[in-house]
Amino acid sequence: MRGFVLGLLSSALIAGSAMAADFASSYSVEGTSPGGGGAYKGKVSVKQTGEGVYQVVWTIAGDKFVGTGIGGPEGLAVGYKSGSDTGIAIYRVTPGGEVEGVWTYQGGTKIGKESWSPN
Repeated sequence: MRGFVLGLLSSALIAGSAMAADFASSYSVEGTSPGGGGAYKGKVSVKQTGEGVYQVVWTIAGDKFVGTGIGGPEGLAVGYKSGSDTGIAIYRVTPGGEVEGVWTYQGGTKIGKESWSPN
């Protein structure tokens, strides 16, 4: 798992003229909370706001999480906030076109998993 996370993070931080809106879209999201906690479903919207910069908004069970991400064709790293909760997430596009990633809260010791399916 550590190699997966490090690979996602290093890929997500690659910057340059090859930046593309690979992630810009609307998705259905499914995930599990850190440490295998409760499952959740919702929606996520990704909008490109600059070269390699994205706004990411999740709506889960009526709660809104707003994040700013950096990335390109290989991956996306996002810092997010909802109320007093903050955290980080990293994602990659799978060969099947879905987006998968891992995330944690600020100060967390375990990770959650998420997958996005294009709408």
